[in-house]
Amino acid sequence: MADAPTGKVTFVGAGPGAADLLTFRAARAIAEADVVIWAASLVQAEVLQHARAGAEILDSATMSLEDVVAVYERAHERGLRVARIHSGDPALWGGTQEQLDRCARIGVETEVVPGVSAFSAVAALAQRELTVPEVAQSVVLTRLGGGKTPMPPGEEVREFARHGTTMAVFLSAARSGQLVRELLEGGYPTSTPVVVAYQATWPEELMVRCTIGTLEETVKEHKLWKHTLFLVGPALSAEGTRSHLYHPGHFHGYRKADPEARRALRARGAQGTQGAGT
Repeated sequence: MADAPTGKVTFVGAGPGAADLLTFRAARAIAEADVVIWAASLVQAEVLQHARAGAEILDSATMSLEDVVAVYERAHERGLRVARIHSGDPALWGGTQEQLDRCARIGVETEVVPGVSAFSAVAALAQRELTVPEVAQSVVLTRLGGGKTPMPPGEEVREFARHGTTMAVFLSAARSGQLVRELLEGGYPTSTPVVVAYQATWPEELMVRCTIGTLEETVKEHKLWKHTLFLVGPALSAEGTRSHLYHPGHFHGYRKADPEARRALRARGAQGTQGAGT
């Protein structure tokens, strides 16, 4: 019979940078860890204030996957708790799946703690809702093809741009000219609003508003080539229409509809309001 798994590896989403955007669960995982592996170039040092005295601190920038996995093996052998801190949310471009797969082979217990993604942080910084009613009800999270990791067929920016909804484009500032071409080829007008954010939530953060037509010159003017995220789409400047959810004519399990407002809402052709969640 195989030995019971010992030790634990927790993949911690540290958010976009600011240490006070850690979740309580993330802070607890760091505080309980015997070993903390963190990306010093992507996460602010203040997050390490949660680590206990005597914890082993390792910078992942100097480590290969094999080096990191060796720590997980040691954790399994010795019953250690490891906090592997990733920037943003581990579910997005975090390189976590290959680590989770290795942990499964080792037999060490794992947990994933979600973090605030950079696209959420930039939307908050810009004070924009990305899903404005009757303007955009979807958000596409993507990056340009042609980088270190090949894009699967059909996932090019130009293909997603055909939807005309809100897009959050990561890892693409170094090829801003290509980004502009693909956005336009997909059908966005040159006047489409764009939010360009560098190092969002860091002390040196920079946020600039522009359009697709001025995106490339904006990136070059500010000399941006990494740690930059783009929000693109009409929702970034539109007011949209009133949400049905808080309309007095909308009802759900916790609130009755005003009859007159309900009739007015139905007269506008509102569909699917009955039974919608809160």
